[in-house]
Amino acid sequence: MTDTTGTQRLIDDLVAARTDLFDALAAVDPGSLTTPGLIGEWSARELIAHLGYWAGHAVEIIHAAEEGRIEGIDQEALPTDEMNEIVARIARDTDLATVRKREAASVEALIERLRRLDPGLLDLRLPDGARLEEGIDEDASAHYREHAEDLRRTLAEGGRG
Repeated sequence: MTDTTGTQRLIDDLVAARTDLFDALAAVDPGSLTTPGLIGEWSARELIAHLGYWAGHAVEIIHAAEEGRIEGIDQEALPTDEMNEIVARIARDTDLATVRKREAASVEALIERLRRLDPGLLDLRLPDGARLEEGIDEDASAHYREHAEDLRRTLAEGGRG
């Protein structure tokens, strides 16, 4: 029987949500994957970079929790919108294959950290009051699901399919 609680649930959810996002992305005309305007102003390339960045952020949160320094995890971080714009700007100057490789590496790193994570840390409270498990889900699985829904909505409205 598969463990569907704690870290294994987070891994399973991430894999399923990521697969769903890339299945939706497969409906986008390959020639327009780097053209802005797929999701808001972003191209698929920027979207993939965005998701990879936030999966990496989840790894940083886990690392901080393991080291007992969760209190200051985002104190010096840029506001979310600014960070998203920086990630998008870097993605615009990067070829799609490299962006895909970076996103995959971030997800692989997150899965590896989750496999090693003490499940007892999942109840640790983050500075915003959320539990560590909720913070990881927000940066990873929930984030992929949110953007898969955005993408499907865009495609249903006649965009880029």
